[in-house]
Amino acid sequence: MTDLEEALVIRPLPPENRGPVALRDVEVRVLAVPEALVTVRTVAGDLAARAEFPLDTVDDLKLAVDEACTCLADIARPDTRLTGTFSVDEDGITMTVSVSTLGPISLPTDTFAWRVLTVLADDVRVLAEAPTEPGGAHRLALRMTLDRPALVPRGDTGIADDAEELAAVASFPARPGAPAP
Repeated sequence: MTDLEEALVIRPLPPENRGPVALRDVEVRVLAVPEALVTVRTVAGDLAARAEFPLDTVDDLKLAVDEACTCLADIARPDTRLTGTFSVDEDGITMTVSVSTLGPISLPTDTFAWRVLTVLADDVRVLAEAPTEPGGAHRLALRMTLDRPALVPRGDTGIADDAEELAAVASFPARPGAPAP
């Protein structure tokens, strides 16, 4: 057996009945500083794109993750890590981002950042955890869920799908200087 044949025999095969989206959980930890937050946003976008979410949803998720991380990084303890956990399944993507804080702090819900989060995500929750030991750190988290958009039924796409509509579009005059069809 040649080396190539041996490598092909040993290499594991992908699962046969995987479906369009396999359940995935990913955790990312970065310093809670603005320049490190781009990593969490990039991971979110990559996971959503690989799970075949529409591009608009991928962009919405990246923006929501960026807002959530920025809100929490602003109130994080110095030199602490921001933890982002993603769970992707066939129904959507859930992201929880958390930091240690100096004390019991809540996120204001009357800010532009909160409005962005609640518009972009289907569900947003603030979670707080008190320290388990005296002098321990408080933990604050944001959990967001973006549902997978339903498929658009044929005919509701805004794209001309019958001969009459196509003929109407074809009869528009060409812009000046454009080559004739």
